[in-house]
Formats: sequence, C-alpha cells, structure tokens
Amino acid sequence: MIQLEPFTPEDFAQLIAWVDTERLLYEWSGSLFSFPLTPGALAWYLEGANDFTNPEVFIYKAVEVETGRTVGHISLGGISVRNRSGRVSRVLVAEGHQGHGYCAQMVRALLRIGFEQLHLHRIDLGVYDFNEAAIRCYKRCGLQVDGVMRDVLRHDDHYWSLVEMSILEDEWRAQQVG
Repeated sequence: MIQLEPFTPEDFAQLIAWVDTERLLYEWSGSLFSFPLTPGALAWYLEGANDFTNPEVFIYKAVEVETGRTVGHISLGGISVRNRSGRVSRVLVAEGHQGHGYCAQMVRALLRIGFEQLHLHRIDLGVYDFNEAAIRCYKRCGLQVDGVMRDVLRHDDHYWSLVEMSILEDEWRAQQVG
C-alpha cells in the first residue's frame, strides 16, 4: 500500500539515482530534461508545484506505508481550470519495486486527487507504445486508448510512438461504485 506525498528537494538525490541512463530519462520525461538529471533541473521542475490555490502541477513521491520507503514518482500537470482537465506524467516505479502493483496504486491515488480535490472532468496521459506493462496498468485503472501519435520522439536512431489515453470523471466515478 502506498500514499502520495509532495516531492521536495530532499527527494532530488534519490530520483537522480533512479534515472541513471539517458534512455530511462527519455522514457520517464520525454524531452523535458536532458541527461544527466540535475538538482537544478529538478528545482525548476518544482517551481509552482503543489499549490491547490493556483494549480499548475502536482508532483508526488509514492511512499510505501508500512516501511516509509519511497518507491515511485508521479505528477499531474497541464491543469486547465477552464476545461477541467489535467495530464498524468512522469510516472516511475523504482527498479526493484516494479511488479508489486505500485503503479496502479499511484495512478489511482492521483486520479482521486484530480477528480475529487481538483474537480477535473478529464485526465489524460501519454505512454510510449513499447511500454506494454504501463499500458496494461493504465487500462486496469480505467483509462482508455484515444489514439497513437506516431514517431514523436527520436532516441538514438529509433523513433518512439506515443499512445494517448484518458479517463473522464463519470467513468472514474462508475469505477468507485463497482
């Protein structure tokens, strides 16, 4: 069981240690950061984060309740108050903690924040098409595939396509009853 807690500068070193290859950095953040990840880049990332009075982005670490260990990272950004929408991004379950259901717990907790606290109508995300485990996880959490954006990122000499997924508030609420 995990709980989401605000990601702070005290967490920078751990995230930097987790994101230890250029490929993993691109899988985690697209082209938002350059390799290697630095405390300065993460400080920029945190600017304006976690302010419920002026929502822009909410950045969390996932903490295992029983042990207090941080096992992952997730954010909800692209908040549009007018459209009541947001975007899940930068989902990472730390190596050694994968395959234990943490991803689904993180996503469900973030959806709860988005729909219950921020009163969003739509939450979406993008995941690279080769990340089949993540796509299965997101589907289990109720997100549906909206489409595929082909060849959106080039890494080495290969292009990566992005699967766009979303969930609407009524779909999420129906899951809470069932």
